[in-house]
Amino acid sequence: MSNPAAKNILSLYQRHADTFARQRSCSLFEKNWLDKFIAVIGSRGRILDIGCGNGQPIAGYFIQQGFQLTGIDGATAMLARARERFPEQCWLEQDMRELALDETFDGLIAWDSFFHLTQQDQQKMFPIFAQHSHPGSALIFTSGTSNGIAMGQFEGEPLFHASLAPEEYRVLLDASGFEVIDMVMEDPQCSGHTVWLAKRR
Repeated sequence: MSNPAAKNILSLYQRHADTFARQRSCSLFEKNWLDKFIAVIGSRGRILDIGCGNGQPIAGYFIQQGFQLTGIDGATAMLARARERFPEQCWLEQDMRELALDETFDGLIAWDSFFHLTQQDQQKMFPIFAQHSHPGSALIFTSGTSNGIAMGQFEGEPLFHASLAPEEYRVLLDASGFEVIDMVMEDPQCSGHTVWLAKRR
């Protein structure tokens, strides 16, 4: 990755895990989308949380609903919190770009995580999504609204985000065997998130 801020994402979250835990909203403003995702999966199953962070509030919500959860994250300080809170679930230190678990899941979620990758790395994630899903699996992720890079800040440091154009996400999903079920740009009911929900054919 040529952008230094893109390279710095995991170490940024590693160093500021405590601040992130304090600042991360646990109001579950995502609930409407999480429930739509669950409706695609069915009442029980296994979920892969890609970029799970400290497991709160999203992984925690799925666990509460009776799902088995595998969370992956590249920041060990984040995972340590998830393991402490939910020791019965599976938490793996992994870079999502190198994910090869040799198993499939009923649902895959990359909420506010996948958009920290460069555009090239995002393109390469779609075969990885396919590799970890089976017919009927649900996939949900958040993105930007158009092709480009957006820089934010976290604890005074540059925070990298990137997005592909919506049309390209549709093409990549289709090529990887996913059908878009729902997509809302800057959903006002979800704190302005752009959300994609798809199902594996």
